Amino acid sequence: MSSMGRGKVILLGEHAVVYGVPAIAAGLGRGVSASASPANETTLECSPWGTRHGLASDEDLGRALSAVVAAHPSAPLPPLRVSADVALPAGAGLGCSAALGVAVIRALDAAVAHVASDAEVAERALAWEQVFHGNASGLDNTMAAHGGVASYVRGEPLEALDVRRPLRLVIGNSDESSSTRTMVESVARQRERDPERFAKNLDAIATLVKNARLALEAGDTRALGQLMDLNQALLSAWFLSTTALEDMCRAARDAGAAGAKLTGAGGGGCMIALVESDETSAAVIAALEALGFSAFEAEAG
Repeated sequence: MSSMGRGKVILLGEHAVVYGVPAIAAGLGRGVSASASPANETTLECSPWGTRHGLASDEDLGRALSAVVAAHPSAPLPPLRVSADVALPAGAGLGCSAALGVAVIRALDAAVAHVASDAEVAERALAWEQVFHGNASGLDNTMAAHGGVASYVRGEPLEALDVRRPLRLVIGNSDESSSTRTMVESVARQRERDPERFAKNLDAIATLVKNARLALEAGDTRALGQLMDLNQALLSAWFLSTTALEDMCRAARDAGAAGAKLTGAGGGGCMIALVESDETSAAVIAALEALGFSAFEAEAG
């Protein structure tokens, strides 16, 4: 039996969330699936990466596996071979590491008949995330376990939102790598240089997030798309966008997307485009691929 961990996107509010502004996150229908079977030693094999790590590995995947195996409620676990199928790009702002961690934990649980709630899985996955990201916020692992759409305020539990209907997103990958830490530090420097202007941008993003919540609850896709576009403009003003991300957002809008923006830290990674039909989804994917970027549709929420 396969176990699932969901990817995630930030619909609005990234970076501003560091300064107390709510962000809205959505779980993806795409992520990582995993299964575990008896073996001579405990290992994690990830497809399509072709990687294999045991508990003695000093690489991140091996250390993360060791962390969740050692902390398992049924420890000590018997030796297990965990096979994971990763359907998300790594390091692109889609919560790939958290989705993998949740899938692995659920596969371990299934192998020893341990029943756990989504909340318990999310909590245990935080130890996995801390291997990769140090002081992880808890957002990615929680979304990977729960899915849905939620409002997140730093330091507080996620608040699930009552969304009228699932969201359809086209996700485009710029294939540009970036460092979340570097992007966060860049925004902090801008705050130091011009705190008054920075505060105005925070207030503007807070207003966008508030209105986006209303649009989600009303099922108003067009309004949500316009708010995403405005959020993208503010993120771009913080120098978080790139030429590739701007080109992708423009192409998506021209192809009929209701709105488009980067998602996550920026400086590279992925963008998201909100679509309403099969025809628009296909047109947006074709437009992004025509620019040389990979793209796929994913249901969110």
